[in-house]
Amino acid sequence: MIEALAQVPGLNLADFTFIDLGSGKGRTLLMASDYPFRRIIGVELLLSLHRIAELNLAQYQRDSQRCSALESVCADAPSSALPAGPLLIYLFNPFGEEGLRRTIANLKQNVEINPRPVFVLYHNPQLEHVLTGAAFLKKIAGTHQYSIFKADSKALEREADPA
Repeated sequence: MIEALAQVPGLNLADFTFIDLGSGKGRTLLMASDYPFRRIIGVELLLSLHRIAELNLAQYQRDSQRCSALESVCADAPSSALPAGPLLIYLFNPFGEEGLRRTIANLKQNVEINPRPVFVLYHNPQLEHVLTGAAFLKKIAGTHQYSIFKADSKALEREADPA
């Protein structure tokens, strides 16, 4: 999925913070560290999983690792604060429909306040209709296994001023 995203013209992964919402024990964070992201952040609600992720991140060192700025945060992902700068948000069905709707609403508000490049990688997109229903997100790629969306700041502007 990241390889597909890396094909977007002008996109430099080193500019992006990778965020896994519902990061569990941190496996995806470790896999993402093979790419040159600026930072990698996992957000996990369950304290027990968050603690395991912290241990996994602290112990992980591989020759293939290109990003060592890894962290796990114990927080409610749908309402968690998002860092400034370009974002790549990864979702692997971490919540039900209501949680996903809250996440997308939080993302929309965040992008309205701080416009910047934002992509959403949705692995196993069982609730893809929630993302396609968000006017500010545009699907740019995908297969039956994943979908890639890009936040469209112009759509947000049109929504705010429909005239």
